[in-house]
Amino acid sequence: MTILRTDRLALRPLLPDDAEDYAAMRFHPEVARWLPQAPGAQQEGDLAAAARATIERFAASWQARRLAPWGIFHDGKLIGHGGLNYVPEFDAVEVLWALHPEAWGKGYATEVAEAALAYGFETLELGSIFAITLESNTASQAVMKRIGLTYRKRVDFKGFTDIVWFDIDRAAYAERTSTAAR
Repeated sequence: MTILRTDRLALRPLLPDDAEDYAAMRFHPEVARWLPQAPGAQQEGDLAAAARATIERFAASWQARRLAPWGIFHDGKLIGHGGLNYVPEFDAVEVLWALHPEAWGKGYATEVAEAALAYGFETLELGSIFAITLESNTASQAVMKRIGLTYRKRVDFKGFTDIVWFDIDRAAYAERTSTAAR
């Protein structure tokens, strides 16, 4: 189980016991509006069951690929998820984040995304990492730019047609981090 600590946050894989707190974050209306429909959430109407299914899917990805979104904890409280996620539709790994609205505007998304990029490039030795968001999600696009990703194209994904794609490759990441270290 890969656990990371940043200056202010603890990042660890979500556990079944996190399902209720995770559901409260993931299905908060202000969060859910930016994310694709979670499998099972609409059919079951049981958000805790949908959260458990997501946590199980993340656990399977940790086992298979050594990556998945972490739970983001601040002072022991689950405030979101973030990290790396393999997207089969693109056969590529994305960096992502979703935070409870109470955690917005505090730099946590940038902190998590930078830790995820370091894990992806330095530990997993990935060749590139992308991020996508709705064109109207300017806050997430600002994080993407802040962590060194560059806009590349528009894509369709899970029923959304106004998705913007940003990415960074390992060489650009290495250049960015070596420049920042100077």
